[in-house]
Amino acid sequence: MIEVKDQTGNWVRLGSFPKRIICLVPSITELLFDLGLNDEVVGITKFCVHPEHWFKTKPRIGGTKNISFDIIESLSPDLVIANKEENIKEQVLQLEAICPVYVSDVSNLEEAFDMIGQLGKLVGKTGSAEVLLAEIRKEFTMLHPLKQQLKTAYLVWQDPFITVGGDTFINDMLQKCGFNNITAANNRYPTVSITDLCELQCELLLLSSEPYPFSNKHISTIRRQLQSRQIQNSKSIKIELVDGEYFSWYGSRLKMAPKYFRELQKWILSNS
Repeated sequence: MIEVKDQTGNWVRLGSFPKRIICLVPSITELLFDLGLNDEVVGITKFCVHPEHWFKTKPRIGGTKNISFDIIESLSPDLVIANKEENIKEQVLQLEAICPVYVSDVSNLEEAFDMIGQLGKLVGKTGSAEVLLAEIRKEFTMLHPLKQQLKTAYLVWQDPFITVGGDTFINDMLQKCGFNNITAANNRYPTVSITDLCELQCELLLLSSEPYPFSNKHISTIRRQLQSRQIQNSKSIKIELVDGEYFSWYGSRLKMAPKYFRELQKWILSNS
């Protein structure tokens, strides 16, 4: 018997290592590949874009919040992997009638480490998980927060602008970089306005590539909005597009995140 308590406190019990896994979490789909699984993963979501050949070949069961139970049942899974934030609770409960469900709940780096270890044990890849964790920990030891911690806002959506609160994984990554999240006093994903950003004395505005695909045109639009309000020192606010996967994916992509963060820090320092 394999027993793991998931990150919502529920026990996941399997008679043997799973042979038919469906993953509803993009960052964990990539993790399963990097742990050494392949044929064992029989279903993924339309947002599970890494690895690319899985995205092209694995059956898709819908989106993270719009899953097809008919497809899932036809795939006869013996384990479903979900996430408390990304997946709807009622759907997770319905999935539990089909097979055991592991639910992750990651809001900081240490919880990401716990999740990787738990899943390594659950899918029979404990050794691979330990090697991966050692690699990630080593990379993060080489990441140092900026001494001058810029007041930062990280946007994940527009119309309205939505940023991140202090209880999110993204916030923890911002802290690791030395970016002082100006909306950390809020929970989850608060909305903000251009005026709010200025009243909070924002110095660095990061526009994420996901879930909303910000681009250079949005930088120009935001600049115009700042200037149209004749906001003092609006030109001094640094605005940069960032790859959201490095800030919000809490699986094996964490191996590459510190290098990306160091390059971002260098850009910010060179444009100070």
